[in-house]
Amino acid sequence: MITSNLSELVIPIKAELSCFDEKFKKSMKSKVGIVELVTRFILHQKGKKIRPILVLLSAKICGEINERTYRGATLVELLHTATLVHDDVVDNAEQRRGFPSINAIWKNKIAVLMGDYLLSRGLMQAVEGEDYDFLRTITSTVKRMAEGELLQTSKTRKLNIDEPTYYKIISDKTASLLSTCCEIGARSILDNEDKIIAMRDYGEFLGVAFQIKDDILDYVGKSSIIGKPLGGDIKEKKITLPLIYALKQVERPESQRIIKIIKSGADSKKVNEIIEFVVNQKGIEYAEKMAAEYAAKAKECLSIFSESESKSALTSLVDFVVERKN
Repeated sequence: MITSNLSELVIPIKAELSCFDEKFKKSMKSKVGIVELVTRFILHQKGKKIRPILVLLSAKICGEINERTYRGATLVELLHTATLVHDDVVDNAEQRRGFPSINAIWKNKIAVLMGDYLLSRGLMQAVEGEDYDFLRTITSTVKRMAEGELLQTSKTRKLNIDEPTYYKIISDKTASLLSTCCEIGARSILDNEDKIIAMRDYGEFLGVAFQIKDDILDYVGKSSIIGKPLGGDIKEKKITLPLIYALKQVERPESQRIIKIIKSGADSKKVNEIIEFVVNQKGIEYAEKMAAEYAAKAKECLSIFSESESKSALTSLVDFVVERKN
């Protein structure tokens, strides 16, 4: 999600992020040999840690980071890691972040059980810390993420996603966890519901803007930069905002022709034809406009907070999300 710009954005929480890294490693410890082996493998794959970063920045904009903040950051990162492990099983993925996936090395059974282990470790830590408000938030998020994934799967089969359904899917699948990170960060520091809701909404709008931009990059990104060929969503028969808008701009026979190409499994030539169709029908321009609108909503949520390094970092993060090239 974030490349070289990350080092600038984490300056306000650099020391706290190092502290989090140590606590996160400890949270994954096990006396069972295979579990310890797999967790070491997971830790070796250095992710960008955007979710714990959001927890820490959302806490610091509200006050001073404390032990509860670290527990919240650990909880969301364990949940996120668990979902990635499970996703690789569902997608039959062979790689994750340039490394072989857990299911590719240890097969599906161990991968599924490892995902369960990571989720249970996060929940257990919250129970031990009596962070019941975190549990209430996170269980709702898990439900939303599962519903979003299932809704997308059912709609992909029929290829009948409209704009409201698209927003429902990306809000539940992507934005819900970023929203939870920001809510938990704020909740770890204060009881002011207005500020907690402002941070929760900031995360939601940020997540939607991020996913729209991600979907745009599938059409116009540089394949060498994003590490995957353009049109991956088309090949996977995923209907995203640029295509949804483009299909609405043409007569029914033409939109049905495009859908038929996707349904039948587009080859590289057909993928390029669909990308050209979306560009010509201004699907990219429309999606960029919508990403910018959600970015503006995210920034507006921060207006309730006093000026600080953390507020500047959260504002810059919004800009980066909509301006990134990968």
